[in-house]
Amino acid sequence: MTAVHFGAGNIGRGFIGMLLREAGHDLVFVDVNAPLIASIRDAESYRVIEIGPGGRQHVVTGFTAIDSAADRDAAVAAVASADIATTAVGPPVLRFIAPVIADALRARATDAPPLIVMACENALQATDLLRAEIASALADAPDALARAVFANTAVDRIVPTADPADGLDVRVEPFCEWAIETGPFADARPSIPGAHFVDDLAPYIERKLFTVNTGHATSAYLGRAAGHAFVHEAIADPAVRTGVVAALDETSRLLVLRHGFEPAVQDAYRATALERFANAALADPVTRVGRQPLRKLSRHERFIEPAAALAEAGIEPVGLLAAIGAALRFRADDDPESLALAERMAAESAPQLVASVMGIEPGHPLFDALVDVVAAARD
Repeated sequence: MTAVHFGAGNIGRGFIGMLLREAGHDLVFVDVNAPLIASIRDAESYRVIEIGPGGRQHVVTGFTAIDSAADRDAAVAAVASADIATTAVGPPVLRFIAPVIADALRARATDAPPLIVMACENALQATDLLRAEIASALADAPDALARAVFANTAVDRIVPTADPADGLDVRVEPFCEWAIETGPFADARPSIPGAHFVDDLAPYIERKLFTVNTGHATSAYLGRAAGHAFVHEAIADPAVRTGVVAALDETSRLLVLRHGFEPAVQDAYRATALERFANAALADPVTRVGRQPLRKLSRHERFIEPAAALAEAGIEPVGLLAAIGAALRFRADDDPESLALAERMAAESAPQLVASVMGIEPGHPLFDALVDVVAAARD
């Protein structure tokens, strides 16, 4: 069995690739980072080091790597003969990967089992996004799309900024979760013991997005505003923690209403998330966690989607609005999105920004509150 994983970075090596290898797959990393690919090719193993309470070390072997920028044909051939293809590259990069997978499906033997394709990204329905890009690339050969089966997933593991001294070794938090929808597989689901399969993925995706991602980003934005450098320092600040808990109380209320989670189960999940943010061993900079605020403030992301749903239900999302205000003020010199946000804050009116960035139009019950938040963030 062979698995091809696009994205040889920390998530690829320290989470998805590790679990695929532990499941017994020969592992092929595909990336465009030539020095990284060369290092992986030269290595016989690397370590995944869990840092924090209960952490262990895993030694990963049995892998190789392909530089798809230098040898696209090799990447296509690897995918064409693989059993599984996964990604951890960031949602905006999926459109660049899609043509490689599309050409692999063209070349795939017609009698081979369908290629299992899963985009393991920090985004809602990322595999659907990837499938749409692949289908577009196969417009002249639509039958080739049937040579793959596409499954959405929800992934969760905090991986801090890499220390160059670690080389290929990856430091991660002990907690991880990889949920995969069962529907596309019928009775032929893949064997990945480190993942778990669920009939309905939406509750798991939204629980993670609206608890872990909302809370993590809120910790970063409020922490940055309070002058903290790291997430664990921010969440230890009573004022920041109060703001994070307020936002997560609201998202928890929505998750219970929308998906029927037992309140006690959601309370425990939220408490675990807060403990994860407090893991000082991660030393996770608020500037890393807060980067890409334009994406994080978009319509179906971690802030606007739950705030809009609550407003539609007649519930004022006070904690989420405070987090959105902090996100609007977030700046980091090494994050182009935060700088672009600052330019748009200066160039667009508050109503224009709410519509263009957040996707909320006049007449929506959240619109006026967001306009007020944007206006206040300019002061």
